[in-house]
Amino acid sequence: MTSRRNFLSGAGAITAAVGAATVSKVAMAALPEPVIQNRPDTMPPLMPNTGRPYNPVVTLNGWTLPWRMNNGVKEFHLVAEPVVREMAPGFKAHLWGYNGQSPGPTIEVVEGDRVRIFVTNRLGELTSIHWHGQRLPNGMDGVTGLNQPGIPPGKTFVYEFVARRPGTFMYHPHADEMVQMAMGMMGFWVTHPKGQHPLIDEVDRDFCFLLNAYDIEPGSATPKIMTMLNQNIWSWNSRIFPGIDPLVVRHMDKVRIRVGNLTMTNHPIHLHGHEFVVSGTDGGPTPKGSRWPEITADIAVGQMRQLDFVADEQGDWAFHCHKSHHTMNAMGHDVPTMIGVDHSGVARQITKLIPDYMAMGERGMKDMTEMEMPLPDNTAPMMAGQGPFGAIGMGGMFSVLKVRKGLARHDYRDPGWFKNPPGTVAHEYTGPAPAAHRQAPADVQPGDVEVQVRKPHHHQH
Repeated sequence: MTSRRNFLSGAGAITAAVGAATVSKVAMAALPEPVIQNRPDTMPPLMPNTGRPYNPVVTLNGWTLPWRMNNGVKEFHLVAEPVVREMAPGFKAHLWGYNGQSPGPTIEVVEGDRVRIFVTNRLGELTSIHWHGQRLPNGMDGVTGLNQPGIPPGKTFVYEFVARRPGTFMYHPHADEMVQMAMGMMGFWVTHPKGQHPLIDEVDRDFCFLLNAYDIEPGSATPKIMTMLNQNIWSWNSRIFPGIDPLVVRHMDKVRIRVGNLTMTNHPIHLHGHEFVVSGTDGGPTPKGSRWPEITADIAVGQMRQLDFVADEQGDWAFHCHKSHHTMNAMGHDVPTMIGVDHSGVARQITKLIPDYMAMGERGMKDMTEMEMPLPDNTAPMMAGQGPFGAIGMGGMFSVLKVRKGLARHDYRDPGWFKNPPGTVAHEYTGPAPAAHRQAPADVQPGDVEVQVRKPHHHQH
């Protein structure tokens, strides 16, 4: 993280992009410290040292925004600005975000808190923030032109309201929003209950992340903002597997995973090895009588979901979007299907002109996970994830839930791959193969089958 001094000098912000608006030093001095984060790692939960106590969340490949208390008001400072986000090792994107990252930092408050959020605009165009799901005064809802004028470049606006209900929320612009969200402007918001809540169970580990998507051509860094649905980078908190950190939990922990969707399509989020219940939406906690076990929850555009479960099975469990192309990385949408096509002869002809040409796809695309194929600079391989048994064949919206015994309470460090007990891993069958049994054809003679045909009458439809 960097402080106000670095922020004002520009030395600590990787976001000091050419063309970003400047902000008055005098104006900045009266505001809460603008904390900037320049690392894409999962930061430890921010334990509250002022205000009401709560059990903080862990933002996957993200962090929580510090605050200051000012006469009983919890004050935050968001800075909208261009950022450079490392989406996976070796692949960086030029995005827009808040306080050095996309998504912006998670904001955590407690039910009943009065919050004051300063928003400084360092973009080249006006912006605003909509506090998605909050009950607040109409003039604080953040829709440019409807609830407020846009925040001009170089200016700071202030939002103030009471966090009236506990739950899982998010924030994003409501100004030129297709462009600004396509560039990565969004963030998570969690309002914790102020005491024991009949519908909100206490949990041991509480994770959160946003679903987002981009269209970034291989070899480039800036998203194509006019793409409606055909994005090629499907990410969690603007990270793609294997750049997404695992979710590390203790065996028998009560776990909550909060997910919000700010892409332009739905996502069936699927957890292996466990069943969960949807304990809350952005509308609030769900009645306990309405919950049932699930292993997949479909999250529509603009929705939030809380998934609660007990981590009672040790191991490394896949956790991913169940749309197959969302667990890839940058890929060509126009690649033809070559399965079953012998194009070796054509390949020999092409290699006379292009020596590095490789024939692929005859037997499927799995070979690409182990193929060392030259890629343009700043391009993430399609399915680069590696596991203890070789290529996982996944990218994009994929991570691993790692359930282990013996972890300390706040230990979120990656414990490495799970050591399966002997005899519990699928393996090659080496015994004798049974003889194939084929069904004898039925002995049907002409005339054995009677077929009755009823012809339609005229004028019937």
